[in-house]
Amino acid sequence: MNKDFIKDPFFLECPIRNVLARIGGKWTLAVIYTLGGSETPLRFKDIERANPDCSQKMLTQTLRGLEADGLICRTVYPEMPPRVEYALTERGRSFLPVMR
Repeated sequence: MNKDFIKDPFFLECPIRNVLARIGGKWTLAVIYTLGGSETPLRFKDIERANPDCSQKMLTQTLRGLEADGLICRTVYPEMPPRVEYALTERGRSFLPVMR
């Protein structure tokens, strides 16, 4: 691989590079697909059951990253015990047609 290409300023600002940085995680697309297949928001355990090979730690990191990128929204309900639900945002839903 030509290392000069990587130092090229056009490569550093490449839009595809930005997209892959957001969705390139091992579990990112699986979580987006899981949330996209549900009509209602899902709780953490529902997402975990749908992706049994993903550890709790990795799922938490993936959900936090997706929330930070604006692809999912996290809703916390003031109940005891606390209830947290996850759903795709419009931006997150825009990935679904490409994935199917």
